[in-house]
Amino acid sequence: MSDHQQLHDIIAARIAKEGRITFAAFMEACLYEPELGYYTSAGRKVGAEGDFYTSISVHAAFGRVIAREMAQMWRSMGSPAEFTLVECGAGNGRLACDILDYLAEREPVMYGGLSLVLVEREPTLEQAQARLLAQHLEHVRWLAPDEFYSGSFTFSGCLYSNELVDALPVHRVVMTEEGLQEVYVTLKDGELMEEAGALSTPALEEYLQRLGIQLHPGKQAEINLIALEWLTTVAQALQQGFIMTIDYGYPAEELFAPHRMRGTLLCYHRHQTEENPYIRLGQQDITSHVDFTSLMKRGAEIGLQSEWFGEQYRFLMATGIIEELEEVERSDVSEEEKLRIRLALKKLIMPEGMGGIFRVLVQSKGIAEPRLLCQRRIGG
Repeated sequence: MSDHQQLHDIIAARIAKEGRITFAAFMEACLYEPELGYYTSAGRKVGAEGDFYTSISVHAAFGRVIAREMAQMWRSMGSPAEFTLVECGAGNGRLACDILDYLAEREPVMYGGLSLVLVEREPTLEQAQARLLAQHLEHVRWLAPDEFYSGSFTFSGCLYSNELVDALPVHRVVMTEEGLQEVYVTLKDGELMEEAGALSTPALEEYLQRLGIQLHPGKQAEINLIALEWLTTVAQALQQGFIMTIDYGYPAEELFAPHRMRGTLLCYHRHQTEENPYIRLGQQDITSHVDFTSLMKRGAEIGLQSEWFGEQYRFLMATGIIEELEEVERSDVSEEEKLRIRLALKKLIMPEGMGGIFRVLVQSKGIAEPRLLCQRRIGG
């Protein structure tokens, strides 16, 4: 029996036993069911052999520039003897490796007291991460999500994530003549189907009310309640420092705009987009765009200060991507390689591409007026 069929049967059995399930429960199973979910099964997800590219895939300069900002965060905290980095959803460890490579090379004092904690739901990734981080293993430790989110782990430093929040399970809602309803997943003649019904929790309507959002009749939208729970939990673990969230998304007013009648839910399989989440269960990524306004609002409620929010290209330009490119130009690599790197970095900073689609949110806790590189003014 294929993994796809196994997962289908598991979900179908749950529906048969408990009745229809929320889309969030369906998405949780598709992405995180042990050994069968997209992110909890073995296999390459990112890059040419996977299903999608991320900024990490493009060039090491992405991680090096983020490391520049982390060094500035460290200085904003008074250059403490110990500083902890936490990455949630580290994938193969490429971003962590690029960050530590830079800090070991350029910030030896900070690196000497540095700890990196990787939080990952896919057990087999630890081996791949350890191989990539072989030169830094004395600074690295792993925590299972249950341990990290239990409340027993605390740290000071910076928690960062790249394309994590977009993969957290979302509820789907639709505005009908009867008012706001939720989209459920049910079973009909052995096939997974959608049906609308009463909201599973009043938190869904409260979410939109808190934003001042009124959906137009017929409009569908995704609501990510888990993202708010995630931010609350990591903020409690953070004693002092920063949270950096990198993902594709919009402020709420833009995310829930009337022209997005079907919301932003998409699937990815072998670099192709797919709108049907009920095929290739566990074998295609399912994502939705991040509501950054709600992350900032929840952050303010739990003691986080929003220090910077904007497009990825603005963040990279302010934090040193040009300096990275200039170093390449001064190096002794071939002209052909320099051209390849220029084209790669162009993907990261062009507003029409990754540079404009992705956003960066930096929040702080317990830091009085930090001076971050991303806060520098740039042209444009």
